[in-house]
Amino acid sequence: MARKSNTYFQFKQFRVDQDQCAMKVTMDACLFGALVDVEESQRILDIGTGTGLLSLMAAQRSSAHIDAVELDDDAARQARQNVAQSPWSDRITVTQSAIQQFFGAPDGYDTIICNPPFFENSLKAANDKRTMARHTESLSFSDLVQATSRLLHKNGTAWIILPVKSSLSFIGVVEATNSLNVSSITALRPSPSHPDHRYIITLNKNKSSKNSARVDKRITLYQEGTVFTEQVKALLKRFFLRL
Repeated sequence: MARKSNTYFQFKQFRVDQDQCAMKVTMDACLFGALVDVEESQRILDIGTGTGLLSLMAAQRSSAHIDAVELDDDAARQARQNVAQSPWSDRITVTQSAIQQFFGAPDGYDTIICNPPFFENSLKAANDKRTMARHTESLSFSDLVQATSRLLHKNGTAWIILPVKSSLSFIGVVEATNSLNVSSITALRPSPSHPDHRYIITLNKNKSSKNSARVDKRITLYQEGTVFTEQVKALLKRFFLRL
């Protein structure tokens, strides 16, 4: 799937150039994009779109209009290019903005997706743009929860992917603000012998949701070496060329 020293990824229905983006296409992001429930969505918000990968995956699986918001100007420019060369350029709008200053759809979004900065109080990367993409200085968990609460429709669902340790901090912020509720957690792990490394957290405004860190579902990426599990193959076959 990767070509030209990983400067772009060719999927079945679209291509993602990534040479101007600090954060590249990852297997975790691809699985996230395949798992998000978008088929019935009408308005989708992609917070921190980066290359535009999640927006493009959502567009392939829905008829929704998608607002893709990105703070970094180079990444926003590349996302626009990726959208422009896709079959869904009329349904995806890329906006260069901090999500804290973005207002978007007046009635809110029925689906919000976000693969946010996740390194808290850790060593910074040498590259400034990579630092911004990977650390919470540009988007704290508190700001993310507030923006999600403000922009999510009352009956909508938000989907966030984070490392397990960061997920626990994020869920603590959700519980403290009392404006959103955790409705489910899906864990990702590299293999049956490895611990979970990512949580996909779904949030809504339903007060009866659970607000806990209990895992509801677990997905294992590889059965041995780099051989995908059947579960992962089923999720990614509509996107990956060799599946």
